[in-house]
Amino acid sequence: MSKEDKKAEKKIEELEEQLKTLQQEIETLKIEKQDVFEQLQRVGADYANYQKRTIRQITDSVAYEKKAIIRSILPSIDNFEHALAHAIATQGEEDNLVKGIQLVFTHLLDALKAHGVERIEAGGKKFDPVEHEAMMQRCEPDKQDNLVLEVYQTGYRMGDQIVRPAKVIVNKLSASGAQTEPVEPAEETTDVE
Repeated sequence: MSKEDKKAEKKIEELEEQLKTLQQEIETLKIEKQDVFEQLQRVGADYANYQKRTIRQITDSVAYEKKAIIRSILPSIDNFEHALAHAIATQGEEDNLVKGIQLVFTHLLDALKAHGVERIEAGGKKFDPVEHEAMMQRCEPDKQDNLVLEVYQTGYRMGDQIVRPAKVIVNKLSASGAQTEPVEPAEETTDVE
């Protein structure tokens, strides 16, 4: 073998060694690229979930605060309703002041309705423990069992959620005859859902 052949052979060996090194580096870079790509996909999915979760949390927070505000207004509306009933009883429905109070009261209820808040109609309906809170039981044999006889306090709902259940007297037919027995009222909760 000539000197040139030896040099060429050595050069070929060096190039083959460089080729092996470069192929190893390419494989390493492919693995690193795949790892970075998978990380990027996870980060993208986490970010998409974060966006959805944030929107849901904001919506829930707004609904919670809205419900709290409405609950704080309801006693004033109850008092307004009692004052209106008293004004009608003493002044009559045709009195201009009573008509004005009635208009304002109707406007308040319409404003609540515009925000998705509706009164729970309970009188004459079947007792529903989700919408009604039984304050007393009374026996009226001419009426159905578990029928709401009287409403103490109007209940309100916002969408599918009960803001405040209606406090009612329920008809309870018993074999022993007519009697009135108080029912333990449910504990008032101050938390807002």
